[in-house]
Amino acid sequence: MTDDTNSSNAMWGGRFAAGPDAIMEAINASISFDKRLYAQDIRGSRAHAAMLAATGILTHSDAEAIGEGLLTVLSEIEAGDFPFSTALEDIHMNVEARLKALIGEPAGRLHTARSRNDQVATDFRLWVRDQADAAITSLTALMKVLVAQAEKGADWVMPGFTHLQTAQPVTWGHHMMAYVEMFARDRSRFEDARKRMNECPLGSAALAGTGFPIDRHMTAQALGFDRPMANSLDGVSDRDFALEFLSAAAICSVHLSRLAEELVIWSSAQFRFVAMSDKWSTGSSIMPQKRNPDAAELIRAKIGRVLGAAVALFTVMKGLPLAYSKDMQEDKEQVFDAADTLMLALAAMTGMMSDLTVNTAKLEAAASSGFSTATDLADWLVREAGLPFRDAHHVTGSLVALAEKKGCDLPDLSLEELKSAHPALTEAVYSVLGVHNSVASRQSYGGTAPDQVRAQVARWQGLLA
Repeated sequence: MTDDTNSSNAMWGGRFAAGPDAIMEAINASISFDKRLYAQDIRGSRAHAAMLAATGILTHSDAEAIGEGLLTVLSEIEAGDFPFSTALEDIHMNVEARLKALIGEPAGRLHTARSRNDQVATDFRLWVRDQADAAITSLTALMKVLVAQAEKGADWVMPGFTHLQTAQPVTWGHHMMAYVEMFARDRSRFEDARKRMNECPLGSAALAGTGFPIDRHMTAQALGFDRPMANSLDGVSDRDFALEFLSAAAICSVHLSRLAEELVIWSSAQFRFVAMSDKWSTGSSIMPQKRNPDAAELIRAKIGRVLGAAVALFTVMKGLPLAYSKDMQEDKEQVFDAADTLMLALAAMTGMMSDLTVNTAKLEAAASSGFSTATDLADWLVREAGLPFRDAHHVTGSLVALAEKKGCDLPDLSLEELKSAHPALTEAVYSVLGVHNSVASRQSYGGTAPDQVRAQVARWQGLLA
């Protein structure tokens, strides 16, 4: 047996006569990934020690030694001088073993009135809560960039699409504000999840609570939680806070992926609506003319990692009886990876959108093609000639067919040609056939009219200030 194995057996109080073999050690140990929880683990232990002293369970001198020793451990880890041991299994045992080496006997009293079950549940909640805060901050930064784009392009006309076919003219500002609304909902999901997860499991112990006269409200307050969890079984056994974080992350990643897809399309030679800076593009190893939107493509792909993490954790948790099972050791790696992926994607999208170059001439030319004002023509017939919309739709369709046959757009048809479809059409109809007139007419709340876009921009500038 190695010294590490002896240390591990000592931690277990002599339960095993020999250390686990290499395979068992490999499958059982989590230190390779849960060492990421070191700051949360030390913070929770310091709060626990302070509470034990305040309730008279621990002497103040022991609590002070523990608190100071934990700060030393923290500084060693942050300096990269901490020797993590696989034989000690996890971050909790690694920290406790080092604390014992530093301060001796008082370290053994730290684990009074708690279990690794409530310890890890607390550490993990603290970590996920921090990630929710980071997501909220990152989404706010992205929304500010999109609002700035919308303000700049409130009058820029572009094609709006359905089925990726030209549908009606919209404004660039309107398109940007659509994503502001999406990311705002993402932000609210993280905010809501944070509220629900902000209860403290510490003091639940293994599953049934503890007979020691602990003060769970004190530790909850010290760790920034709103309250202690009200049921000890629930406190150690559920991971819905992590599932909810992953669910919010997956939906947010979908929105990022959709915007990334549009950037890929818009930056193509066939569209040329936008150009991404060299910071977010790469060249081809063989084709010198190419600029590849690699950052956008990678964001588009990363939804797979985040969604996969959510599916993995749902699968781990779906059949577990109360309270704790070792299966739950598989709750962290997916969340760690998903959080890293999401934060990277948000940062990259914020960077791309902040220095995006928009080709307004290409946007307007595309908006003017594809009979994009056909609906405006039909609406004019309803308003001015009193036609039922279905009749107006039929008349407009016949004029689109005529323009297609002539190889021109609707505004290029002569008045005589327009009247051939319906005698009620007059010169006045040309006022709605221009794309700028079209977008200006969409004055309904939430519409694409520049005035409406600016109103939404002003509203969000106030909300994001």
